[in-house]
Amino acid sequence: MNVNLIAPCYFGLESTLAFEVRRLGAQDVQVTDGRVAFSGTQEMICQANLNLRTAERVLMLLYTGKAETFDELFDSVYSIPWEELIPANGAFPVKGSSLSSQLSSVPACQSVVKKAVVKRLMAGHKTSVLPEDGKEYRIRFALRKNALEVMLDTSGEGLHKRGYRRNATLAPIKETLAAGIVDLSRVRRDSRVEDPFCGSGTLIIEAAQKALNIAPGLRRRFAAEHYSFVGPELWRQARSQAMDAIKRDAAFEGLGYDIDPQAVALATQNAKLADVGDRVRFQVADVKNFAPDSQSIVITNPPYGERLGDLKMAGELAQVLGQRYREYPTQGLYAITADGEFEHHFGQKASKRRKMYNGMIPCQIYMYYNKK
Repeated sequence: MNVNLIAPCYFGLESTLAFEVRRLGAQDVQVTDGRVAFSGTQEMICQANLNLRTAERVLMLLYTGKAETFDELFDSVYSIPWEELIPANGAFPVKGSSLSSQLSSVPACQSVVKKAVVKRLMAGHKTSVLPEDGKEYRIRFALRKNALEVMLDTSGEGLHKRGYRRNATLAPIKETLAAGIVDLSRVRRDSRVEDPFCGSGTLIIEAAQKALNIAPGLRRRFAAEHYSFVGPELWRQARSQAMDAIKRDAAFEGLGYDIDPQAVALATQNAKLADVGDRVRFQVADVKNFAPDSQSIVITNPPYGERLGDLKMAGELAQVLGQRYREYPTQGLYAITADGEFEHHFGQKASKRRKMYNGMIPCQIYMYYNKK
């Protein structure tokens, strides 16, 4: 059975995600803004959920077509063989979006989609009752310029929820975005990575997991694990392959610093949960004392706020970071921030910049190459 899949991602990470998808052996890879579409066998559902570091989730595409009226929307959704996907007692919440389409009311569309699925399931399972007291099957639809896509969510909770970050510091960076920054930073098996503003440790932990080739989904479960058309044996095989692929002999080392002792304690705990506690260390330290090793890659998310005092403080911290980087040059520095004046504060033009979104916040990754 071949399946068509869609993996949404942060704007700016499409090329990184496409490389990950191709590395899994996916077919028909297509890259568009904020997502990568691809195909494969049922095994690909397991492989993608377990291994993709920069995808937000993995959606199974069930239908594409036009829908300019509610009747067309109903008929399109009804045409999908839902009885082959969802059992008679399955719960099936519906979420969706509409952009530049005739059917602009998302709640109204949700109602029509739900009704169509109900009618099809009743007919397919030959029942007049759908209790929805069983496992959950999340249905998603998207309307864009009257083009309709209907999908089934195979991930459940977003893929950024790796299972190692039970708690986080204020304004944490998402694991999927952190993984994308790590990839842009060219972290390798033998890299040494330092972060002077480590917070709950996400950047360092994601770097360590990439270096050791630890699949990001090994510590969690996915919605499709109870889908009958995937099967538990496929999941067992995928998890076994992921475990065998871990490179414990990697020489990676990670060092994180934060002025907040609670953040350092939290980062240390998170690293242990992520199975990289023996490869990373976190210490209480002020950026004023930051003295990275010349062989290190510095990856960081400097504090940034929008209140007047926070802006002033953020600029001062970026200035200190720039001074320390020039005094202790490294293999490279990669900083993601919403501060449009970062280069001015840092005191140096970046070798390269890349636009990125942290949630809905427009950011830039400022990349500084070469030792000086």
